Order: sequence, then structure tokens, then C-alpha cells
Amino acid sequence: MPLFNDFFRGRRVLITGHTGFKGSWLTLWLHRLGAKITGVSLDPITKPNLFTLAGIEAMCEHYVCDIRDPVALAALLQTEKPEIVFHLAAQPLVRASYHNPLDTFSTNIMGSAHLLDALRSVDSVKTVVMVTTDKVYHNQEWLYPYREQDRLGGFDPYSASKAASELVIDCYRKCFLAERGVALTTARAGNVIGGGDWSKDRLVPDAVCAWQKQQPLEIRRPEAVRPWQHVLEPLFGYMQLAQKSYQKPELAGAYNFGPHAHEAATVRNVISMALQFYGSGEVICHEVPEGPHEAGLLMLDTSKSRSLLKTQSCWSLAETLDRTFSWYRSEHQGQAALALCVSDIEAYEALL
Repeated sequence: MPLFNDFFRGRRVLITGHTGFKGSWLTLWLHRLGAKITGVSLDPITKPNLFTLAGIEAMCEHYVCDIRDPVALAALLQTEKPEIVFHLAAQPLVRASYHNPLDTFSTNIMGSAHLLDALRSVDSVKTVVMVTTDKVYHNQEWLYPYREQDRLGGFDPYSASKAASELVIDCYRKCFLAERGVALTTARAGNVIGGGDWSKDRLVPDAVCAWQKQQPLEIRRPEAVRPWQHVLEPLFGYMQLAQKSYQKPELAGAYNFGPHAHEAATVRNVISMALQFYGSGEVICHEVPEGPHEAGLLMLDTSKSRSLLKTQSCWSLAETLDRTFSWYRSEHQGQAALALCVSDIEAYEALL
């Protein structure tokens, strides 16, 4: 049976943030599923980047547009008339948000508001998946995983901006889009890893960068616990959410995506496993946390998405790390990024 029963074939899909790590993977996967994709984003911010290496621009109508420009964004949406929207464009880094909080707030809150306001006058749109983060919850370092109905909040500017965007999204859902039958959803995913991410201040890219240069990797918070998952896991969830909510708009709402809570792991354990798969490398752990505040314990309850959307975790943490570091090692040795991505997608699809 074709994946998603060929739901995406021929459909007009708009992706914001398609030049980013997750956006590039999503564009590639939807392109393989036959979707007609429009991408809206700023230029890639890292060198190297997956968007360029994998030739993602050739898979979509590529537009460079700042989501903080409401006029340009609205005009583009009127021209392209998407049926399905995936909103991934964001300032996605916690530590960067401390350095430039106003940019983080304007992108993550007002950028989301500009998109939603523009969609009010786009009659073609049927479902919208707004990607936020697992960090939208008021984190009290509790041992239980957070559920979708738990209190929102955020200590750092990134988390606060994403929590605030959830309130904006809920407002537009209730006041404007629900009455038109548009399913407006939010996707809150755990820590995502996989080949092709070169963002600064993320564990795996930092490890790859350090070890390829034969330098030690410095770990700021070795005991921090996160719900790690391969990038294909939440992307499959986002696509499931788009399909299901397109068919049943009453499914509109918030959804967590991640591994089972008992599969969350500390940074120390992740790096210990990563060293085995990479083969060599040095690690320096700072036992006293360094830098600005970051959450120490964070887990998600994903029972809602597993029940209503039939999502599942296909790859264990060990498999995820093995595939991730194999991707980077192979790309560093000269293998094509696109072929490596396609290989991972095909392996994942075989398990569905």
C-alpha cells in the first residue's frame, strides 16, 4: 500500500523554513510522495547545509521571504494557494535566543501571527501544522512527562516565544479558522537529530564538528535528560497530522511527538553511545553547568498522537545514533548527501 495512501500526491503544500535542517528533510520526503511544494524561507544560515548539499531547491518552488514581512508573505500565499501548510520557520536555538531575544520573539511570535493572518483570506487551505517545540511547557523538572493540556511557559526567550506562539495559534484557531473548517494544529517535538544538521550549540552537530577536527567536545550539562529521536520520526508524525486533520478537522489541537518517556536519555549517555558509533573522539564534561539556564529534565507524553494519529517510534536511540553518525561519516568521506537521505527514508518507510 502506498505511504499515506497517496494522500500527498499532486497536493499543493507550502513549507515555511524549508531551507533548515528539518525543513529540508520534509521537503525531500514530500517531493518523493508527489506533492507540489512551495518553500518559503530565509537563505540557509549554516555552511555547509543540507538544503544546498542535497539540492532541495530543485524539489520545490523556492521563495526567499521573511515571515516577519506580512505584505510579502500574504502576496505569496495568494499566488500559491496551498491546500496544506507546514510552518517550520523559526529562530530555533535556546542559546541564540539569549543573545538576541527580540529577534527570537519577532520571528517566533509575530512571524507565526503573520502567517496565520494571511491564511485567513486563502480559501484553498484546509489544514495547517504549526511546528513549535517540546520546550513550550512550564518546566518544573518533574519526573512525569508533559501532556498537551499541561501549563505552558518558558524560562528562556526561545521557550517563552514558542509558548506565546501557541497562545496566538489557539486564538486564530478559535476566532477565525475553525469556523471555516480549517484544521489548525500544533506539533511539539522532542530533541531531533539526524544527518545534515550543522547548527551551532546542538549536541550532535557540535560533536561532529569537534571530532572531525580531532578536537574535544565540551558538554555543558551532561546530566540533562531529553526525548531524543531521529528527524524522520517527528516528520512522519507531522505528515500523519496533516492527513488526518485534513480528513477530520475536529482533530485540530496540540500534539506531542517523541519516543516513549522511558526512552529519554541523558546527554552523557547519548554521547557515550555516539562515541561507539563514531569510533573515536574526546569528550570534556563540565560537571557544574555552564552558560545560561537550560532545562535539566524534559519528557513528553505522546499517548495522544499514538492513539489518534497512529504514530509510532520505529528506531531505538541506538539505531538513531548509528544512522546519524554513519550519515555524517559517509558525507565527510565524499558520499552524496541526497543519496544518504534517501537511504534513510527508504529504510524508515520499510518499517511502516
